[in-house]
Amino acid sequence: MDNDDSRFMGLAIELSRRGVGATGQNPPVGCVIIKDKIIVGRGFTASGGRPHAETIALAQAGVLAQGATAYVTLEPCCHHGKTGPCSEALIKAGISRVVCAVLDPDDRVSGKGMEQLRSHDIEVETGVCAADAGEVLAGYLSRKTLGKPAVLLKLAISKDEKLATNDPDKRWITGELARDRGHLMRAQSDAIVVGIGTVLEDDPDLTCRLKGLEHLSPIRVIVDTNLKTPVDCRLVESAQTVPVMIACSQNVEIEQSMRLFEKGVEIIPCRTKAGRIDLSDLLVRLADHGINRVMFEGGAQIAEALIEDDLIDELAIFKAPHKIGKNGTPAFTGTTLHEIVKRLSLRKKTQIKVGCDDLSLYHRLIKG
Repeated sequence: MDNDDSRFMGLAIELSRRGVGATGQNPPVGCVIIKDKIIVGRGFTASGGRPHAETIALAQAGVLAQGATAYVTLEPCCHHGKTGPCSEALIKAGISRVVCAVLDPDDRVSGKGMEQLRSHDIEVETGVCAADAGEVLAGYLSRKTLGKPAVLLKLAISKDEKLATNDPDKRWITGELARDRGHLMRAQSDAIVVGIGTVLEDDPDLTCRLKGLEHLSPIRVIVDTNLKTPVDCRLVESAQTVPVMIACSQNVEIEQSMRLFEKGVEIIPCRTKAGRIDLSDLLVRLADHGINRVMFEGGAQIAEALIEDDLIDELAIFKAPHKIGKNGTPAFTGTTLHEIVKRLSLRKKTQIKVGCDDLSLYHRLIKG
């Protein structure tokens, strides 16, 4: 890999980030077409998953694609679906070289796209900036290889690691900029999950309220073992506008289930474990719905269950500069953030200042 390959793939990766949370079950891919070290075409997977990044970049490049190099973050598809194969589009456009970051684990592709390009005398290189591209594609890759979405746990805690205060005049732990950043995380997720306790206590909307990104509000999911969700809560009342799913046990009351269903709520019966929803089973069911990235918000019970079952791929901790004290609810029962990070094999990737608060982002270490 030369410096130019790394640099141009970096541009494709940055483009791919624009599609995160907006491409449905399709992966957020970026593509840059280079001729004589000049960008002649670029694209990223469009909202809803189509057109694909390569199609957009090739249309922009036009005749300049002849003899050019295409940098693409994920192996070009080679199967016929709702759109034609991107591999065939690259061949037809006269691309002479394709540099790919990550091979597509989809059984319909899985190396076949690159092989088709080679069979037409197109030079192919793979694995360029694979780790960086894989981070953007994490949800899709997890769903295809592990059968579950990538999981982000987002928590807002005080300096002394408390989740909430009993003071009714202090609704928020963190500042406004941190809350805006949380809404951006919602927009970049396919689904957001909270427990029934959060619904009963706060009656939240769980939508993205950043101006211009409201249409990227994720599917709202309630973990509600015994189906106690009120039919008149905000989530249920808005289910016709932004989808709502409720994960409950397989033995809930039929009448309540029907009342929620009539409001537009999708009921997802799940296995239970120790009297609560088995979150591993819920994640499999969300993957079956084509969901790639899941963000968990809410209280200590959800966080504790995710930690106990080792389901966290990314951890976002917003830490306020003040302490709550003994009246606050501990974020982690009987342990500390430091111990959890070590236990779950997470590494701190980034720590930034967001207004008066600190944001620490942790990612799962790839073992082996």
